Amino acid sequence: MQDFDIAVIGAGILGTSAALWAQMRGHRVLLADPNPPGSGTSSGNACTLATYACLPVNDPSVLTGLPKLMFGPESPLAVSYVHALRNPRWMLSFLANCRAARAREIAGHLAGLLAHADAGLNPLIAEAGAEDLVVSRGQLSIWSTEAGAEGAEAGLALRRDFGVPFTELSAEEARAMEPGLTLPIARAVHFTGARHIRDPEELVRRLHARFIALGGQWRQQAATEVRADDTGVTLRLGDDTVTAGRAVLAAGAFSRRVRRAGAEGLPLGTERGYHLLFAGEGHRLTRPVGWGEGGFYAVPMARGLRLAGTVEIAALDAPENAGRLAYIGRKGAEMLGPLPAPDSHWLGYRPTMPDALPVLGYSPTSDRIIHAFGHQHLGLTLGGISGRIVADLAEGRQPNLDIAPFRPGRSYAPL
Repeated sequence: MQDFDIAVIGAGILGTSAALWAQMRGHRVLLADPNPPGSGTSSGNACTLATYACLPVNDPSVLTGLPKLMFGPESPLAVSYVHALRNPRWMLSFLANCRAARAREIAGHLAGLLAHADAGLNPLIAEAGAEDLVVSRGQLSIWSTEAGAEGAEAGLALRRDFGVPFTELSAEEARAMEPGLTLPIARAVHFTGARHIRDPEELVRRLHARFIALGGQWRQQAATEVRADDTGVTLRLGDDTVTAGRAVLAAGAFSRRVRRAGAEGLPLGTERGYHLLFAGEGHRLTRPVGWGEGGFYAVPMARGLRLAGTVEIAALDAPENAGRLAYIGRKGAEMLGPLPAPDSHWLGYRPTMPDALPVLGYSPTSDRIIHAFGHQHLGLTLGGISGRIVADLAEGRQPNLDIAPFRPGRSYAPL
């Protein structure tokens, strides 16, 4: 008899959600991670349950505006040229997915999955008694220039097509909603169905605590290898080994480092994200506000005001980029007026495929191994529904939504 029915590698929002879903269904589940639950990339995000965020990073505007994005001093995008030259296939595949028809297709797949996001996360929030961490005030997006306002129209039209609810606001209405904004407002949209989490790391801790209370097992160890055969899997955890019926690879940007799990050959990249935290400034806003041209969010949370976002394409082990932090601080002051020195800063690793779609499905090497990573900017939002899908797959059941677009063995560089 195997030690566990299901072994989950990775204790971020996705892995912890998958473990809790499986434990709630009565399985014997192991959750393993070398770090405390929720302390990695899941801890430092923009706190937003962004059910509206179906527009991929692969946008046609990236192709037309690439020189400005890459070389402009005020760009929300930074690219390590050494990393790009070392990974030309990933970069070319990313750009191939920026074509208009392909970007629309990707947005449709994301919209379909996002439509189920709340149904995947709400039961876990209730199970963990974490309702006090959820704030239902929507999300406000603003554009500060006429060019930015005009450029937003295509994306908003796409959201309309996919049934995403939002309300257009005048500049006066937006300022009445958030008086702390000091930017010019050329366009404003309120995504009414969005919510935010007061402390994402605390949410994962509570999910984990409930997992343990239901009988789940926890190992704070790194899984370095998974070997599958016809009957199950064997995991290497430090100097120990454990057996399970199935393994779930949910180690985010680090998933390729788990040997023999089938992810080594997949084009998993990293969008590095940063945040600044201002502990005494949470009163500045009442809901997440995204600045289109700035490429980041300002969010009131339990720990203060968090300015989070931008994109840096670079290696996992590259040094922290002080220029990204300076950019966020500079733009935050433009958005909200003078700010004190931040109390802390953070760098995280968004796991990203070149087509901006998550990886959900059986490993190309064995159906005893399930892949669940690559959720880029949407890990917090999609963690619950992805965890439910993983539990279905671990039981050998077909999920109640189409996950074919997210299969690990798909083509990542469309012709």
